[in-house]
Amino acid sequence: MSRLSSTGSRAPIYQIISAGVLAIAAGYATADAREIFQAAAGEIVVETIAVGLEQPWSLAFLPDGRMLVTERPGRMRIVTREGVLSPPIEGVPVVFTITGRQPGLLDVALDLNYTRNQTIYFCYVEPVDGGGRTVLASARLIDDELPRLGQLRTIFRARGPVGSEANFGCRVLQTRDGNVFVSVGDYFEPWHEAQNLESHLGKIIRIGPDGSVPEDNPFVSVPGARPEIWSYGHRNPQGLAIHPDTGKLWSHEHGPRGGDEINIIEPGKNYGWPVIGYGTGYAGAKLHHGTHKEGMEQPIKYWVESIAPSGMTFYTGDLFPAWRGDLFVGALAGRMLVRLELDGERVVSEEHLLRGLNERIRDVRQGPDGALWLLTGNPAGRILRVSPAS
Repeated sequence: MSRLSSTGSRAPIYQIISAGVLAIAAGYATADAREIFQAAAGEIVVETIAVGLEQPWSLAFLPDGRMLVTERPGRMRIVTREGVLSPPIEGVPVVFTITGRQPGLLDVALDLNYTRNQTIYFCYVEPVDGGGRTVLASARLIDDELPRLGQLRTIFRARGPVGSEANFGCRVLQTRDGNVFVSVGDYFEPWHEAQNLESHLGKIIRIGPDGSVPEDNPFVSVPGARPEIWSYGHRNPQGLAIHPDTGKLWSHEHGPRGGDEINIIEPGKNYGWPVIGYGTGYAGAKLHHGTHKEGMEQPIKYWVESIAPSGMTFYTGDLFPAWRGDLFVGALAGRMLVRLELDGERVVSEEHLLRGLNERIRDVRQGPDGALWLLTGNPAGRILRVSPAS
């Protein structure tokens, strides 16, 4: 049953979560947990930094090393390096949620000039008659004892049919030119909207930080097309990253039953969904006309057995020299962290890490310390830090 949630109520003063203070539900670790895992490059240690988060979805690092974290039911918090959770940040809009399903408060990102303007961007599913819509908002984070949002502004609202319970996309990325990408899924049922340029569904969108349409967007002069569209033919993109050397936008998206993809995104290109793909319907029915069609792009990587990718980052740090330049992808159904070794724009090897955790990895980020930081997308979610064991 659907419900609307708000974060307008004030929570108690900071809840301290530290070693020996809080134990959570059976099967989950306390905040002092450290586990060792084997990787091809040697042993790695996974450290539980924070617990007590409900379905955490996205993580962004503040300039001082603290983390801004979203929880899908509609809360946003600041979390310290020691695992201290702030009260829910006030001023977050009402979000559309369904227990056990996908809509809610999703991605969050800091503006490139955050130290000057304290601006953040966040994507969420807005309640409307019949369901919800993907929305991108900007706000000023007022970071004091009782953190709150000010100057809240909706800068993008997806146009097209209303979504019900799945495939809202909602990954956010700002590029060096200041423009902002946001992914919009196909909302599961109206999937053919991904091929309709009059709809935002099944698209990657590019807008200015104020919601304006950049003049060099590919469909600005195309009659009937939504000018915010950058690329189309996507199912449910939940990973966006810029290649550190080429500057190109990379994305991954959920297939149905099989057919998860990684794509290099070019302006104006059609990535095929639902016309072509490598998966089937959830009951095994044929969905696509085939795997190739002229005028539609091929992924550089696909999984026939779905891993359910979520979150993605290129590793550029010094803590793992052997992994520099590799692409890391979280996996929900696969319950692992995937490392992809690249040769230019080609995947040459794949390593499955942390399978022994048996956790749904919702987000993966490179931290300012060079470690990999993960969110586990569970009702009792954790923040994990991955570093070399030695």
